[in-house]
Amino acid sequence: MNEQEKKTKAEVITAPIAIIIAGALIAGAVYFSANKGPASSALNDGAVAKQQLLKGDLNQMAAISASDHIRGNLNAEVLIVEYSDTECPFCKVLHNTMNEVMDEYGGTGKVAWVFRHFPLDNLHPKARSEAVALECANEQGGNDKFWAYADRLFEVTPSNNRLDSAELPKIAEFVGLNISQFNTCLASGKYTKRIDDDIKNAQATGGNGTPWSIVVAKNGKKYQLSGAQPLASIKQLIETALQEK
Repeated sequence: MNEQEKKTKAEVITAPIAIIIAGALIAGAVYFSANKGPASSALNDGAVAKQQLLKGDLNQMAAISASDHIRGNLNAEVLIVEYSDTECPFCKVLHNTMNEVMDEYGGTGKVAWVFRHFPLDNLHPKARSEAVALECANEQGGNDKFWAYADRLFEVTPSNNRLDSAELPKIAEFVGLNISQFNTCLASGKYTKRIDDDIKNAQATGGNGTPWSIVVAKNGKKYQLSGAQPLASIKQLIETALQEK
């Protein structure tokens, strides 16, 4: 066998081995684990997932209570706690997906959605005032107005810090709030601590970007959900959590 034939034979043997190794690496990346596993979006966000694993602890998540913004039944079998930035384009995508989740699971009491603030001030400085606007909507009209405002805000924002702040009172009017009271609340700064507490809690649990979510089973077991995952992936995680007793 001459040198050229040896080289060709070696390449034929090596190629499938390389494919097998690559496949194993990909398969190992696509998984989630309870309490402190790598993010389910590891293929797209491996570096962030590694940081979350090293720096975050899902068990640091602040306890869910009636003071949270909850869409659905607080006593649902599975709770999805989302830390969101209203100017994040991926948060906008996830917001729509989560509404689909609630259409399918919310009415039966299987899933409830908890919204917490995670404005990324360095990327989207307008998101903080939008978080305040959400709190002001809640102050006037409770949970119903909070979610109505959130739905409308995500509907109209072009994302990436491009929503004109003049739209905030317009959204308030759209959902039926008193504009004068809303503007006074918006300028008051009274919700700074609540928003900061949400941000700190997101970071303590491992959130380094948005959207950052935690799926909580009835027995308290927690699964991280990083990024704007498709509906099928979220449903798979919900079904896993529903099996916990």
